[in-house]
This record gives sequence, C-alpha cells and structure tokens, in this order.
Amino acid sequence: MANNKLRRQNGILAGVCGGLGAFYGIPAFWFRLLFLILLVPGGLPGLAPYVVLWLVIPRKRRNE
Repeated sequence: MANNKLRRQNGILAGVCGGLGAFYGIPAFWFRLLFLILLVPGGLPGLAPYVVLWLVIPRKRRNE
C-alpha cells in the first residue's frame, strides 16, 4: 500500500528529493536534476528552495 505522505527519505544529502519523488510517484532522479539545474545560474535559485523544503518536510519515522 502506497504511503502518500510527504516525508524526507532515500536521502543523498537530506532526503528532500527522495521524499518528493515518493510523494509524487516519480523517480527522485528528476528532482535531483531539477535542483542541480537550478543551482547553475548562481546557486540561490536551487539552494534556497531546497533548504526551505529541508526545514519544512518532516523526517521519515523509522517504523513507517
């Protein structure tokens, strides 16, 4: 059964992309690529939303 709650998981750095991928049902690779592309023009367009999501999205509980 799919758990459609937004939780940080499958993390390389903080689990933001893994959580977004699980929530939307697409591979986390695409979110990682999106944030990487947003980092190219100077860092802030990709870094700021990532940090905000890192602070807002709750961690995945160990028993979930």
